[in-house]
Amino acid sequence: MRTIFRKELTDYFTSIRCFILFLLAILISAVALYAAYQGIRGTQETGFVFLKLFTTQAQGIPSLFSFINFIAIFFIPIVGIALGFDAINREHSEGTLSRTLSQPVFRDSVINGKFLAGMVTLSIMMAAIILIISGAGLRMIGVPPTPEEAFRLLVFLILTIIYGAFWMGLSILFSTLFRRVGTSLLSSVALWLFLGFFYILMIAPAIAGTLAPTADGTAEALIHRYELQLTLQRLSPNFLFLEATSVLLQPPLIGSLLGIIGVIASGLASWMIPNPLSLSQCLLLIWPHLTSLIGLTIVCFAISYVLFMRQEIRAT
Repeated sequence: MRTIFRKELTDYFTSIRCFILFLLAILISAVALYAAYQGIRGTQETGFVFLKLFTTQAQGIPSLFSFINFIAIFFIPIVGIALGFDAINREHSEGTLSRTLSQPVFRDSVINGKFLAGMVTLSIMMAAIILIISGAGLRMIGVPPTPEEAFRLLVFLILTIIYGAFWMGLSILFSTLFRRVGTSLLSSVALWLFLGFFYILMIAPAIAGTLAPTADGTAEALIHRYELQLTLQRLSPNFLFLEATSVLLQPPLIGSLLGIIGVIASGLASWMIPNPLSLSQCLLLIWPHLTSLIGLTIVCFAISYVLFMRQEIRAT
């Protein structure tokens, strides 16, 4: 598998596709630094000041294109799909897969090496983004990160890699199912658009509004509809990652984001101490999100692994 891994890693880093993705990563870092410069410089910030380099939104930029939203909805799915949509069927169409397997190479080493090389490439991209923003932001604001902030960024990097592994595993699955590269690419992009936009913004709220109408306008009805809509939206991996990263990089007050909305709705918000959740509490909140993303990644890669091992591969 080591030979396949080195070969795939070399192909990734010498391709124009990877070059464009790295340029996009540098652009994201520049936009995040510009937003931090506009939002932090000259203000009296308290709390997790260093994390605001990754969460501050510049004026005039829609919230959809903030750092967290852009990473969750656009960048990571695009990178995952780009690294895996032609991993298997391109080898079929070019006839290189049969020649590779005619050598003393195990079949599972091919798909394992491709997946591992994609994971390493994705990890390097995200680590580069975090290091660029951290290094330039440290010089800009002059406030070093606390140990808790550094650990939050480390957990964010791990969560991002797992999220990208899901999209790469899904694209490899489509690459194994369909022999045409265009079909696997369109299938991956269509599912990304459905889960990232249509389902979260339209389908889940419509289902929640139908199953839990709020015609009476009571607080209990509003809370029930909100909880139902949140449950439906959490079926999307995009929403799971977005929610987890928001809690991790923007620690919410007790009962505000993932917690008990009924506390705020019942008029007790004024009695709450305005302190963010601790790191241990945030990890407890995002643990179900993390395990769900890991499970989805394992399922996608396991299905593609089984299908690939059972495929009939002939020389063309």
